[in-house]
Amino acid sequence: MINLTPSKAIARLEARISPETKSLLQKAADLEGRTLTDFVVASVQAEAYRVIEKHQKLKLNLEDSQAFVDALLNPPPPNEALKKAALRISN
Repeated sequence: MINLTPSKAIARLEARISPETKSLLQKAADLEGRTLTDFVVASVQAEAYRVIEKHQKLKLNLEDSQAFVDALLNPPPPNEALKKAALRISN
């Protein structure tokens, strides 16, 4: 995770939340000895990485599945090594 310090902050993000949610986040931040801002930024950043990774894995899995199905439906012609192996097995 990237640790943002106030001197490195280059963008501002605001959110309106209920007092109950703010109290919950503040309690969690206090338990970890962090500022509310640091806790929220780190938590949101971790969740963003998780979501992106999940979607990238899903995309790769879909691409791999499509490549597998394509190989089954449109197999390449057998090369010489495969032909020789098939002859050895059939004998």
